[in-house]
Amino acid sequence: MWCKDLDFRTETRRAELRFADACKSSLNADEGMGLASNSVTFSSIILSSMFVTPTVIRYLGCKWTIVASMGCNVIYTIGNFYPGWATLMPTSVIVGLGESPLWSATSTYLTISGGLQAVKEGKKSQDVINQYFGILFLLYQSSAVWGNLLSSLVFGQEPTTGNITDGDLLFCGVDSCGVPDATSGNSTRPGDRLVHTLLGCYIGVGVLAMLVVAVFLDNIDKGEVPELKSKTEPFCSTFLATFRQLRDKRQVLLIPVTSYIGLELGFLNGDYTKDYVTCALGIHFVGYVMICFGVTGSLFSYAFGRLSQYSGRVTLFILGKT
Repeated sequence: MWCKDLDFRTETRRAELRFADACKSSLNADEGMGLASNSVTFSSIILSSMFVTPTVIRYLGCKWTIVASMGCNVIYTIGNFYPGWATLMPTSVIVGLGESPLWSATSTYLTISGGLQAVKEGKKSQDVINQYFGILFLLYQSSAVWGNLLSSLVFGQEPTTGNITDGDLLFCGVDSCGVPDATSGNSTRPGDRLVHTLLGCYIGVGVLAMLVVAVFLDNIDKGEVPELKSKTEPFCSTFLATFRQLRDKRQVLLIPVTSYIGLELGFLNGDYTKDYVTCALGIHFVGYVMICFGVTGSLFSYAFGRLSQYSGRVTLFILGKT
C-alpha cells in the first residue's frame, strides 16, 4: 500500500506540468522563450543531479524531499501566470533543481517499500520492485491524460480562429525547419483568462498533492535520517561520486538510453507540439494529442512492470528502444 499511495500522490502533482512542458513552446513562442525555458530546466536537472540531490535527501529524507520538490513545481506554475524572461528563467531553474531530488527520493522510497513487501510476501525483491515501478509509471504517464484533458477542455471554450489553408500548412511539420517565427495555422495564443484558469487549476492540484503527501505518506526512512546527517562527507567526495559511477560498465551502457530519452522528450514537448500539432490543428488540440501518448505510455508501463519477472530487464530495454 505504501507504494501505491506514493504513486498516486506523487504523480497527481505531475498534472500541472505535463501540459506546461508540451505547450510551453506554443504558449510562449516569442523570441524562443518557451524552448529556452525547457533548455534551462533540463540544464538545471543535470546540475541538481550532481550537486543537490544527495544533500537534500540526506537531510530531509525521502518523504520531505518529495514534498519540497513538489513545491518547486508549484512555484514554476505560478511563474507561468506572467510569462517573460524575468519570470520563466528563474522558475525553470527552480523546477529543474527540484526534479532530480524528486525522482531520486521516489525511486529510493519505492525500492525500500518493494524490499519490505517482498520479505512479507516471500517473493524476490527485484520482482516486487519492478512491479512497483510499473505502477509508478502507469500513473506518471496517466497524468498526461488528465492534465491534457483539462487543458483541452479549458482552451476548447475559445472558438477556433480561422480555417487552415494550404498556404498555412506550408510551414508546418518538417517544413518549419529553418524557418524563423513560422507560426502559421491555429497558433494564436489563448486569452489570458483561459490561461490563468488552467494554471490556477494546476496550482490547486499541486498544493493538494503536497498536503496529501505531507499528511498521509509514511515516513519509512525516518530512523535513517539522523544517522545520515551525522555522516558528513566533503563536498568533493559527493561531487566525484557521480563520476565514480562511470567505473561500472552497466552505468556507462545506460548513458545512451538516458540521452535518447532526453532527446525524445525535448522533441516531443518542444518541436512536435509546436510545429506538428499547434501549427496544423491549433493549440487546443495539443492536449488531445498528448492524451494518446499518455494512454499508450500508461498501459505499457504497467504491462512491462508485470512482464519483467519473466523476460528480464535487458529484453525490455531492447524492446523499448526499437
